[in-house]
Amino acid sequence: MSEQEIKSLEELGTATEAEGPGEGLGAAPVYEQKLDEHGRAYGTGRRKNAVARVWVKPGKGQIFVNKKEMSEYFARPVLQMLVRQPLVTADRDSQYDIMCTVSGGGLSGQAGAVRHGISLALTRYEPELRPILKKQGFLTRDDRQVERKKYGKAKARKSFQFSKR
Repeated sequence: MSEQEIKSLEELGTATEAEGPGEGLGAAPVYEQKLDEHGRAYGTGRRKNAVARVWVKPGKGQIFVNKKEMSEYFARPVLQMLVRQPLVTADRDSQYDIMCTVSGGGLSGQAGAVRHGISLALTRYEPELRPILKKQGFLTRDDRQVERKKYGKAKARKSFQFSKR
């Protein structure tokens, strides 16, 4: 579109129609496959204070976290389920090998970070999975943080026991 000033709604409608389909102001972005030189897709996941770097490549469905099997690193079944959620939702549970390095935070935050990273890496490997994962909320970073402790309080909000006398 040429650099012209749009002053009314009618002009806005004609300006976007003149662009043609797939162009202009209302066009949806087109996502393409992004792979590195080894044929892997990369995604960075974050949750609380944990950061996970995730690489996805075609394989048998093995997941390694910090050079350990996922079941060895995340011993609790709930955390293992959390990490596998994007793969199960996209029906790609045994099609990709996943390698992660994760640091910071605790195990729960790390599992959430790995889940976020897997989701992002999957959308870079297979862009057509993006609507499925986005609908389930896997591409959104959960930005909730622990509230800090305040002075004069036992914890962030909990008060000490009140005594009248």
